Amino acid sequence: MQSTVPTTTAAVPRPFMGTLLVGLGFMGFIAWDQSHWWSHKEDYGFGWLVPMFVLFVVHDRWARIRAALAECASDNATRKIGVGGALLKLLATASLIGGALLFLLGAFYRAGAGSSYPGTLAITLGSICVLLPLLFLNAPEADGTERPAAIWHEDSRVRLTALFVFPVLVWLVSAPMVSVIETNLSVFLLNRVTSVVFFVFDLLGLPIEQQGNVLVLPSGEVGVADACSGIRSLTACLFAGSFLAAVFMQKLWKKIALVVCSMIFAFLTNLMRGIFLTAWAYNHGPEAIEGTVHDAAGYAVLGLTVIGLLSLLPLFNLKVSFSDGQESDERV
Repeated sequence: MQSTVPTTTAAVPRPFMGTLLVGLGFMGFIAWDQSHWWSHKEDYGFGWLVPMFVLFVVHDRWARIRAALAECASDNATRKIGVGGALLKLLATASLIGGALLFLLGAFYRAGAGSSYPGTLAITLGSICVLLPLLFLNAPEADGTERPAAIWHEDSRVRLTALFVFPVLVWLVSAPMVSVIETNLSVFLLNRVTSVVFFVFDLLGLPIEQQGNVLVLPSGEVGVADACSGIRSLTACLFAGSFLAAVFMQKLWKKIALVVCSMIFAFLTNLMRGIFLTAWAYNHGPEAIEGTVHDAAGYAVLGLTVIGLLSLLPLFNLKVSFSDGQESDERV
């Protein structure tokens, strides 16, 4: 991956460096809090990789961060939008105050009740609402006169803050969802997997009967357990897709498209897993899918999804040439 971002040897301003250190402290606290779920919930075991990947992305973008800081400090960089640059500062300040209150609420909840879904969610969301505005507010400002800008992303401080979106927001993926949301999503995915597997076997003319989340085969019954809903592969693949998008994609629509593809791949490969396990039980009996076969199929889902995402990277970065020999300015 080639970078066209100019490098700079200018020192990082002290206020912004202080903000980075504060952010490191917040993320350390988030990691400590979420480590309980990483250890006790298999669906979030990938969370141990999150701190390392966050540090890698910041290191990978450091030259771009330095260049963005220099742009913010230049006379013609800082611009205002619409009714003025004060609007962005007002929104950032409101988010900062709200995030601080939410973080404190989560921290007190954790201190009193221990590890809990609401406490972890409040700490994670509160930290996000604090860190992004803090980065924006501590970006260096030029001494020159601000100029109007037609659209918000022309503000150099916004572009600088955008470089930290993945390192800050990825903690939402590694944090357990609210119990009600997670349960409903798991039930929804479980019903879809069971229905599709039943439809495939029924379409092939193989004797099968569906009783809720239980498939009745000639050789016995196969229960589609909660672990087969695909929540684990969905969260892990969402993290993998987000990381690959942050490292290899430059345009926002490409990042979003790759993340969406990761969720689609996770759902499709989990369906393939359900069909394979049911077919194995159909031929060898329900007991045959326990243990090694079941676990191997689960790891295969993650592997196939990652391979699928990696295979999409060359397609997203493909350059299109026109008949006149000129290359398009954009990559597709």
